This record gives sequence, C-alpha cells and structure tokens, in this order.
Amino acid sequence: MISKGCEQCAKGGKMVLFVYGYCDQRDCFYCPLGENRKNVTDVYANERLVEDDEDVLIEARRMNALGTSITGGEPQEALGRTCQYLSLLKDEFGEDHHTHLYTGITGGRENMRRLAEAGLDEIRFHPPFEQWGDLHGTEWEEILYIAREEGLTPAFEIPGIRPEPEFLEFLDEGAAEFCNINEFEMSHGNFRRMQAQGFELKEGHMSAVDNDREAILEVMGDHPRVYFCTSVFKDAAQHRRRLKRMARTVRRAFDDITDDGTLVYGKTRATPEQFEALGVPEEFYTVKSNHVEVAWWLLEEMIEEGDLEDGEIVEQYPTYDGQVVERTPLV
Repeated sequence: MISKGCEQCAKGGKMVLFVYGYCDQRDCFYCPLGENRKNVTDVYANERLVEDDEDVLIEARRMNALGTSITGGEPQEALGRTCQYLSLLKDEFGEDHHTHLYTGITGGRENMRRLAEAGLDEIRFHPPFEQWGDLHGTEWEEILYIAREEGLTPAFEIPGIRPEPEFLEFLDEGAAEFCNINEFEMSHGNFRRMQAQGFELKEGHMSAVDNDREAILEVMGDHPRVYFCTSVFKDAAQHRRRLKRMARTVRRAFDDITDDGTLVYGKTRATPEQFEALGVPEEFYTVKSNHVEVAWWLLEEMIEEGDLEDGEIVEQYPTYDGQVVERTPLV
C-alpha cells in the first residue's frame, strides 16, 4: 500500500519542510542529518533557508507542491512552530494540500490534538531501534490509537535495519495504517557512526548499506500495507521529479528542461542592440544587467553563422539559488 503522502512524494510533489534540528534521541547511530542541520533552530523549505513565512509559500509555489512533509530533528519539540507552518500551508493552499510529519517521540494526546487542529493529515512514528519487538503495551501502542482518535492517520516509518514482525502485528490489529521501510543508508552525517557499528556501503552504491535487505523483504515485503522505499528510488526518481516540477514552473519560453530536471539556455555578452538588429523575436531571449540569455540552440546557430562571436551553454538547477551544473563554451 502506498499512502497519499507517498504517492505525492513519488510524483516529486512533496515539499520538505525542516522545522527544527534538535532531537532528544541522541543515540540513533543511523541519524542522517549533516552538520548544517543537526542541533540548529533554522527552518528550511527544501534547501531554501526560511527567513519568514513568505519563503515557505514561495518555495511551495515554485515546485507547484501537492503537499508538505514536516521533518527535523524532532518537529514535536518545536510544536508551536510546526503548527504555525501547518496552518499557514492549509490556509494558503487548502485542505487538499496533504501534510505528513515524521517523529521519533510519542508526544501524547495534547500534541496529537494540536497537530490535527493545525492541519496535519498523517503522522509517521519512528520508535527507537532498541525498543523494536517490545512496543506492545507501551506508549507507542497507545499513541497510535490516540492519534487516530484525534483525526490523524497513524503509521510507522522505519529504517530497514532488520526485519521486525511486530510492525506487521500493529497493521493487522488496525493500530497503524501502513508501515514504510526506508532502505538503510549512509550519509555524510552518519557515515562514521555507521562504520563503527560494522556497516559498510553496498558495492556499486553511493548510499545504500550492505545489510540483509532480502531478509527484510522476505518477512515484511508481502504485506499489502508495507512499502519498501529504495535509496535509488529516493535519489533518482523522487528528487528528479521534484526538480522537473520546479523546472516546469519557473522555466522561460526559451529554456529547455533536461531529463534530470535541470534548465538549459544560452548566455552571451552580446548587446541587446545586436539581437534587435538581427531580428531575434523577444520570446527567444531576455536581457540581464551585463549579458543576454537566449535559447541555447539559437545562440549556437548564431555563433556558427558568424552573427555573434562567442557565448556559452548553461545548465543549472531550477532551485531558488540557481546552482549551475555545467557551462559549455561556444566559439
């Protein structure tokens, strides 16, 4: 089973809102947060540092977001801020803007009520690894029912460290709606701690860990409400599709969109007067302060025919900072 939140994520339609970098669960050796996100109070919408509420809305519009995932650190540790952003998004984009939240603590009934009232749709619990297999009869079982009573969809989202049948029991008992298993990964933030635990990268992979994925799938993979999210899918599909959504929103008439979701155009220091003299239609170029940006294929043609002396083809991300991927000189 794929939840509505995951369906939107698979389409590249989910904005990631990082609301708080602190977390009381300090001994999670697999925590992927890098130094720029760990133990900070900054807020990020995708990769945009948020200075005010409008930054969040701009980023959501930039990618034509279908919904938002709330993450941290621990979002429940900054509950007021988390609820503020949930309300902001629902007020701006309506009830169809689906929201889900990742949390490593139970939080209690009051938190569930406040989150639901602010507009949260789905809450994904990640119990501490050392408690796996012994969750029944604890606050982790209780919070699933409380969350549902308060109007939230309760679920589990866990790293694929080992197969754990107890999560399937919660699904069959009706306590949790689904269980997402993320392929176990190494990142810059957890690499040393993961190696200290004896984990290594899978051969030929940039982030996937060499552990017994097949055992997890054998025990848990056939359940209709379990979804295994691979590192390849997250990196190659979700990220690329999110970039493509952004690219389609921000592209100019003459920008080309690549299969990777980047934008390609031409850049030259020729003057606007030269373009006017050559009769180039205005929709094929735009004038900047010290250069002109133009359809790359047109610039290439103009240089080949001797109309212009030089320029370059630029490939860049459609993100707010417009990071350039590659520059190819044309002479």
